[in-house]
Amino acid sequence: MSELRFVRMGFGTEAVDYQVAWDEQRRVHAARFADEVPDTVILLEHPPVYTAGRRTQDSERPLDGTPVIDVDRGGKITWHGPGQLVGYPIQKLPRPVDVVAHVRRLEEALIRASAEFGVAATRLEGRSGVWVLGDPVDQRPAPGGLSLDFDPRLTDEEFDPRLNGPEYAPSNAGQRREDRKLAAIGIRVAKGVTMHGFSYNVQPDNKWFDRIIPCGIRDAGVTSLAAELGRDITIEEVLPVVERHLRDILEHADPKPREIVRASA
Repeated sequence: MSELRFVRMGFGTEAVDYQVAWDEQRRVHAARFADEVPDTVILLEHPPVYTAGRRTQDSERPLDGTPVIDVDRGGKITWHGPGQLVGYPIQKLPRPVDVVAHVRRLEEALIRASAEFGVAATRLEGRSGVWVLGDPVDQRPAPGGLSLDFDPRLTDEEFDPRLNGPEYAPSNAGQRREDRKLAAIGIRVAKGVTMHGFSYNVQPDNKWFDRIIPCGIRDAGVTSLAAELGRDITIEEVLPVVERHLRDILEHADPKPREIVRASA
């Protein structure tokens, strides 16, 4: 693939409004489709905002009616805000596009970046994004001091952690030693060019996630580099490391079109 261009759009006091960034994504997307610009990764922070992908259900949105921006990416509802590094890789892929392979490359870059800071992150089968695995179920402390046999999440498919106190809050998954998401990924591919991308929790206030069902997942939570390391860490520290791993993986990838197997007549 061609050399990757990075655009640092705005951080901290210059965090970029979501709609402004979305408009810029569409502009760069059109330019990339026309081969007017190279593959580009836009990196930024957003002011606090909830965004909902196409598969989001009403029951996963904030109960208090907090505004949510509906977007055209895959995935479900999530939050963006200060302390979270957001990346929008806009790449032209060969057709037919292998969306899963693109997601796996983004995951791999963030897994390697996390390892560089001493956090053992990984994939979780059946769930996109980058995860820190919890303890085996039978070794986890039970919420509220109850036996795991009485954990309502095991028997109630509609269990709502937002209505059941802090012991079930997504932001407290680390204390419960449960699986917890370190980075979320949601993308869209239009005309063979990718949009949207990843949100990497560096040091956000994860309590923002407690007002929604993050990514529609009720039996796991969220975490951050800072929470896993037990120390402060800044976007400034993380940014060049993420850029380096994205460049290494995306520039050296060979995204061949997936093979189409046609049934014989």
